[in-house]
Amino acid sequence: MSELRNNWELGEIEALFDLPFNDLIYQAHSIHRKNFDQNKVQVSTLLSIKTGACPEDCSYCSQSSRNDTGLERERLLPIEEVVSAAKQAKENGATRFCMGAAWRNPTDKSLDHVINMIAAVKALDMETCVTLGMLEEEQAKKLKDSGLDYYNHNLDTSPEFYGEVISTRTYQDRLDTLENVRKAGINVCSGGILGMGETRRDRASLLQQLANLPEHPASVPINDLVQIKGTPLDGIDKLDSFEFIRTVAVARIIMPKSYVRLSAGRAEMNDEMQALCFFAGANSMFYGDRLLTTDNPDEDHDQQLFRRLNIESEKRYSSAPVSIR
Repeated sequence: MSELRNNWELGEIEALFDLPFNDLIYQAHSIHRKNFDQNKVQVSTLLSIKTGACPEDCSYCSQSSRNDTGLERERLLPIEEVVSAAKQAKENGATRFCMGAAWRNPTDKSLDHVINMIAAVKALDMETCVTLGMLEEEQAKKLKDSGLDYYNHNLDTSPEFYGEVISTRTYQDRLDTLENVRKAGINVCSGGILGMGETRRDRASLLQQLANLPEHPASVPINDLVQIKGTPLDGIDKLDSFEFIRTVAVARIIMPKSYVRLSAGRAEMNDEMQALCFFAGANSMFYGDRLLTTDNPDEDHDQQLFRRLNIESEKRYSSAPVSIR
């Protein structure tokens, strides 16, 4: 059951979620071993290059201007600071450097600044990824011409639950950006956030949307909600850890050749939970003590965990699009 499909029915995905835990994990791990080295994890580092004052109303986000989180607005970072951070990330073992800006969509002038950053990071022999909000088709082409490797734009949740979390852009807006990125020949990085009050059916529907794109995303970040004081989702019931692991496993089964990334929320996961996620098919993670504006385990802790599990960082660099048809 490791063939590539883009026609998953919601009921099929729900049936995977409903499997006994051991059966689900066994199936996911078996598929993982067929497609990847089970003892290697791709390591990325994420830097906020422009923080705060985003006009969107995402209920989970500290950077929304509509959420009173005490986060101060910052200007776009100077390129020298970005290069310094990228060098440090590479020294710490990261192979991909991701840059995030709190924009609804970038202006052409802002995009030119980011393109200079992309060129500087690529000169360090690192993969590059940016997340800048919605993109028009011509902007995606400019990013492709700059040599960008990955563009991140998460769907966040299911189409059915989406309106409970965000009202300032539509689900179709997100799908349109992913299509513009794909048509430009940039690797798509897209996933979602768990623990926002959605149901298991919503989690299955989110994965269905991702798996039924014309091509599976090259990277699928799975975030566990980090509750931030001042956001509407602060205080919501925490998602059960086994449900999170189930979601990782189902993502691995239906997107067998995608990198499944442990993203936000790792600071609140114990080592045993992360180890089960790796066994269930997660093979990428964000590394470094900050993810945009939220905490992440420090590098020393992650290195200790890797040693305890006999896991290695994947040494991989390729600017060519990842084909996972």
